[in-house]
Amino acid sequence: MALIEAQEITKIYRLGDIDLKALCAISLSIEEGEFIAIMGPSGSGKSTFMNIIGCLDKPTSGLYMLGGADIGGLNRDELAAIRNKKIGFVFQGFNLLPRTSAIENVELPLLYNGIPAAVRKKKAAAALKTVGLEGRENHHPNQLSGGQQQRVAIARALVNDAPIILADEPTGNLDTKTSAEIMKLFVKLNKESNITIILVTHENDIALYSRRIIRFLDGCIVSDGSVEKP
Repeated sequence: MALIEAQEITKIYRLGDIDLKALCAISLSIEEGEFIAIMGPSGSGKSTFMNIIGCLDKPTSGLYMLGGADIGGLNRDELAAIRNKKIGFVFQGFNLLPRTSAIENVELPLLYNGIPAAVRKKKAAAALKTVGLEGRENHHPNQLSGGQQQRVAIARALVNDAPIILADEPTGNLDTKTSAEIMKLFVKLNKESNITIILVTHENDIALYSRRIIRFLDGCIVSDGSVEKP
């Protein structure tokens, strides 16, 4: 059974009197432990598809199965619970709380789950250690480099033991060297912890860290293939 199953997913946005079709009957399967890059120009549908996969939006039609469960009929609270427990999000802009320490930022998903403070702190510290930030727990975002801030964001995505990480242009604000370090961290998490990683990027060199590249154009999948490793 696939971890993620999309069947004939269509998304239409109503703009005044115009229907804008963002996705055109998309079908694909993603197995547990895959590392996938989703590519395409602006307006290709890749972000719309990621929002549906991440339970941030619903398709106009079609079926989305996550872990064998039909997501389509869930209400907002149920979708929020799935996002919190099953999906870790990493964004281009890091999305850290500026006046909050690294460890407190990482604790946030656990706080929403009502996890006791002592357990939150222990799990958050372990997640920061996993991403190489042991000793930086009490630093605030403005005391960290861009790469370190993104590591905090990745630790936050990991802290709930979510089986999926959705990363939307995670290297977009980073220099080349730091981007490579962040991508090597994703590769390590994928290989060692079997975390399914779905990455949106417009950069070919970043996509090549994945093991499968899916390309979108005009709301359709135009190619879907494995990455050949040297």
